[in-house]
Amino acid sequence: MSTATTRRLRKPMIGAFALLSASALVLVGCAGGGGDSGSAEDPDTLEFLKNAENTTTEPVLQALADGVCSDQEEAMPLEINSIPQADLDAQVQLLATQDGLPPMFSAGGNPAEGAKLWEAGYLLDFDEALTDLGVRDKISEGAVSTIEKLYGGAFNFLPFQYNIEGIFYNKAIFEENGWAVPETWDDLLTVAAEAKAAGLTAFAASGEQGWPLTRLVSGYLFRTLGADALQKVADGDAKLTDPEYVEAAQAIADLGAQGYFGANVASLDYDAASNEFLTGKAAMIYMGSWLLGNINSDANQIGADNVGFMPFPAVEGGAGSIEEFPSNVGLPATFGAKTYSPGVGEWLKCITENYGNEALKQGQITGFISDEPADLPEISQTIADEISTATDSVLWFEALFNAKASSISSTNAALLVTGQMTPEEFMTVVQDALDQG
Repeated sequence: MSTATTRRLRKPMIGAFALLSASALVLVGCAGGGGDSGSAEDPDTLEFLKNAENTTTEPVLQALADGVCSDQEEAMPLEINSIPQADLDAQVQLLATQDGLPPMFSAGGNPAEGAKLWEAGYLLDFDEALTDLGVRDKISEGAVSTIEKLYGGAFNFLPFQYNIEGIFYNKAIFEENGWAVPETWDDLLTVAAEAKAAGLTAFAASGEQGWPLTRLVSGYLFRTLGADALQKVADGDAKLTDPEYVEAAQAIADLGAQGYFGANVASLDYDAASNEFLTGKAAMIYMGSWLLGNINSDANQIGADNVGFMPFPAVEGGAGSIEEFPSNVGLPATFGAKTYSPGVGEWLKCITENYGNEALKQGQITGFISDEPADLPEISQTIADEISTATDSVLWFEALFNAKASSISSTNAALLVTGQMTPEEFMTVVQDALDQG
């Protein structure tokens, strides 16, 4: 039986002033990530500091500790501590300055902070560690690609959560109307026009949340300009106000002008938009694989067997590849470089070998490869297959934005597709926020 517990942290929470001090200290830590892998003494427990809002990782780790990783559990019991997500960045930064990071801990909400920890030498290099342990092939390359793009260019976090994004579609509606799954943007527009003519919403989307609409803008950018389109903006080598970037906003604004999002897109929240698709009123919805929970539930009136999945289509003449799925790794976890001991390495090996299989048994799709058969709904198996074979990924519109630009983007997305803001105006206000830092 696992002896994992949730207890009060030994170290106190910190305030805003301390956070600023901790951040500065982290930045002047030992340069370069990785640390002296395996040189530390074994700790008494495998302590895992996570955000309390993450309720999916703990039951999988507990099952491993009770089962295939019982030898590791006996030698070094798993100990799980949870704190609110809002406090996690600050706590991790403070522990880093005190050389008090636990062997395993979750990422904070801001990927830039994780990248700083890597540069300061606090995080384990998983390329090196997993290769030494002989289990590097148990992690999806698509997930690794996403982590590298988010966290400073290195494989320094583990994908305990992994989602890919694309267009879910109603297979019954497509078959009834004789529509082939679109592979190009022009094909998609043809289907959208015919869906509207049939009295359907072509694309269910939440204008209230905004990001389901900006995901379409970035999808178009990645297909026209290539996978580095938004990295160039983050690096200052391009601006959202450049004509080729405004073209992407124009393409999505045109969908709204044609009425393809329906009349109520600005007022729909996430649940209402999802419900529009799952009750058969919409032909398609752009969303991530986190929607599988809704698709496979009894509340799905069209049935999971009637849901298909396709990538964002290619744009003729574009530099991007239809094989590149936008993806995210939720709030991943990592191992500390300075606390990485032989015993911790044994835990890491067992987790890496078995996490994918156990998570799949619990209905979770992660960035760990599963090599045991599982009885999954067809749509879930489709997503799992895409994840296991993907070799590269792209991010999403706001992934590399500062907080202000991200908020402005989501807030104004509905105005873009309802014609209350021109594509030029939309891209300008977001770029202005980026320029202000």
